[in-house]
Amino acid sequence: MPPMTLLAAAVIVHDRDAGRVVLLRRGAGAKYGHGLWDLPIGKCDAGEPVTEAAVRELYEETGVTVRAEDLRVAHLVHGAWGVEAPDGYLTVVFAAERWSGEPENREPGKHDRVGWVPVGELPEEFVPGSAAALGEYLRGDGVGVSLRGWEGR
Repeated sequence: MPPMTLLAAAVIVHDRDAGRVVLLRRGAGAKYGHGLWDLPIGKCDAGEPVTEAAVRELYEETGVTVRAEDLRVAHLVHGAWGVEAPDGYLTVVFAAERWSGEPENREPGKHDRVGWVPVGELPEEFVPGSAAALGEYLRGDGVGVSLRGWEGR
């Protein structure tokens, strides 16, 4: 079987008026990044459009609802290798400024915190690809690309 790149989606829910974003902290039951903060993120199911995966994963993890048509591409993260992705992964990071609901921890087996975080108080202990994506988005640098793990290949 040929190599398969894992497709994932992440969402930056940005309350621009209040200067805050929805984040989660990976807990002891997470597959990677224990104790690190992250964006709501998850894998696409077979045959699922990446926008629908973003909407689904955001709701499954946080209870926050966005519409696919309100998502805009903010960043791409292309990794050479990842957990459950030995042939690499591509994460499409979307941003949404319209949502409904308040964040709650809907997956306590994977996360130990979920909620709004002021953009001026972002934690330093952050999943690197997500930190780069969020930082570029908040600086208004346009759509960026982060390459993870390709050095030396």
